[in-house]
Amino acid sequence: MRKKILVAMSGGVDSSVAALLLKSAGHDVAGVTMCLQDVIRQNNEASCGANRAVDDANHVCQHLGIRHFVFDFSQHLQKHVIDNFVAEYRLGRTPNPCVQCNKHVKFGLLFDKARELGYDMLATGHYAAISEHQGCTVLKRAKDLRKDQSYFLYAVMSDVLKFIVFPLADYTKDEIRTIARDSALPVADKPDSQDICFIPDGNYREFLTQHIQDIQTGDIVDQTGNKRGTHQGIPFYTIGQRGGLGIAAPDPLYVIEIDAKNNRLIVGDKKDVRSRRLLANNLTMHVKSPPDRAQAKIRYAHKPEACSFSISGDSLNVLFDDPQESISPGQSVVLYDENIVICGGIINEVLHDD
Repeated sequence: MRKKILVAMSGGVDSSVAALLLKSAGHDVAGVTMCLQDVIRQNNEASCGANRAVDDANHVCQHLGIRHFVFDFSQHLQKHVIDNFVAEYRLGRTPNPCVQCNKHVKFGLLFDKARELGYDMLATGHYAAISEHQGCTVLKRAKDLRKDQSYFLYAVMSDVLKFIVFPLADYTKDEIRTIARDSALPVADKPDSQDICFIPDGNYREFLTQHIQDIQTGDIVDQTGNKRGTHQGIPFYTIGQRGGLGIAAPDPLYVIEIDAKNNRLIVGDKKDVRSRRLLANNLTMHVKSPPDRAQAKIRYAHKPEACSFSISGDSLNVLFDDPQESISPGQSVVLYDENIVICGGIINEVLHDD
């Protein structure tokens, strides 16, 4: 059935091919780009939402002969993503801004805009899939598991997923590049963006220094409370970090806990970085009747690992079969039943009692 579909276009090859595929399938397609230039202050014009990205998306829309909308979402990105990012680092946590952006901006505000404009569906160039399971619209992993982005999308609610299209679900990245070149898309050979849009050079330390004015040095202590060194500020460290501690020790030391309340880092041996259990909150459920066991990812690049779990209200308790390394509060944990997303939440606590 022919539908009216608005495609979120970042100026990259994936979203461009998404628009191409939908138009080729006979749908009434238009592109939309979120301009984020006001909060992208560093000089990386290839970044999502920068001026060059808007121009590239416009060129693709002209090439395809479709309409192109541009909306300034800078203030929304600041409010829902950047402010949260800074606040979490201040607390010694490691946030995932892409999860927040997808939930609040792309599949929140932009989705609402698409419906307001009279479009039936919103499409993106994400590598993910949508299916029906237990009478619900659920999120699934894409065919290309190397590129699968369902981890970043778990917080998108099922009632929104009903109106979302992921045209790249059954394609590999190599196939998408081939389609782009065969169709002479202007961005066919444009490199993929590897940076967070508001930190385009990847310099977290500089960004956090600019946005957190009261960063203070403090003690680095071992598990018995003995001082082992001095840290340069809680926001500059993550769980599992080994380098940059400035501690001379016979064996390597790792950050095993960040005590933001007392402005301390706790360090220990490699084995102390591992844990089997975590607690998460801000839960998003995708299935009505979850299985007893699952595979869980604790970060995007993490291989799904076998676990058991229990759910109580908005809380998730996960017990891995094998110890996992560097579980970090602030990151997301996403549970899968084969390729179906069961649920996901924000890691709140790591337990070392198992």
